[in-house]
Amino acid sequence: MSYATTADGVKLSYQVRGDGPPLVLLQGQANNHHWWDPVRDDFAAYRTITFDYRGTGGSDKPDEPYTTRGFATDVVVVLDELGVRQAHVYGTSMGGRVAQWVAADHPERVGALVLGCSSPGGAHGVERGNDVRRSLTQPDRAAAGRALLELMYTPAWLATHSGPYHTVGDRDMPAHARRRHLAASAGHDSWDVLPSIAAPTLVVHGTDDVFNPAANAPLLAGRIPGAELRWIEGARHAYFEEFREIASPMVLEFLAGRPLG
Repeated sequence: MSYATTADGVKLSYQVRGDGPPLVLLQGQANNHHWWDPVRDDFAAYRTITFDYRGTGGSDKPDEPYTTRGFATDVVVVLDELGVRQAHVYGTSMGGRVAQWVAADHPERVGALVLGCSSPGGAHGVERGNDVRRSLTQPDRAAAGRALLELMYTPAWLATHSGPYHTVGDRDMPAHARRRHLAASAGHDSWDVLPSIAAPTLVVHGTDDVFNPAANAPLLAGRIPGAELRWIEGARHAYFEEFREIASPMVLEFLAGRPLG
């Protein structure tokens, strides 16, 4: 296992696969790099780089505040460890929030940017409805788990795919890390810096996503100069997995026309 160490002494576990131009893949809240396992091979033309956020996977799990902006700093630590000057960045869900900060705070490190099922957060972001919140916090944990799956995938897909599901959280995370991740995602607010993002940007969202409401996609695309917005019809939050035959080629086509500097 490979590690990079941050300025505050946190060890970050990272994973590299393949050759070609570097592509950073950033997963959702309270998940480790296995989020990308079902689709990572779709990006075999790239040197894909993943890492476990602090609090997840093989990384350290300090009980201290986490932020999406701090996670972005951790991304750069990993790139520095690998000697990567510039990479494309593809973030989904909370990973898209982290990716926004990478592009805003470290513009020289980002070639092209893809923001999937993400949000600007803060006062301008569109929050999930109370019905969704209640479904995820109901006392019956099995029912809550099923509700999460149904927010990620369509009923038709769930009927033919029994798992394992890589998008429903890192089961080995300690409780404090889960709370810290939730707070990091909830505290995200990139609205003021989005106009400063200079990287060519693609915003992707499923039309039926209510976990991170689809209304956030045009907010991001309208705020980031020159951003393109692409919808995946009928997709829920985990569009990149269930609709991989549409989503992956869409992202690959976007990246192909944007060589790294």
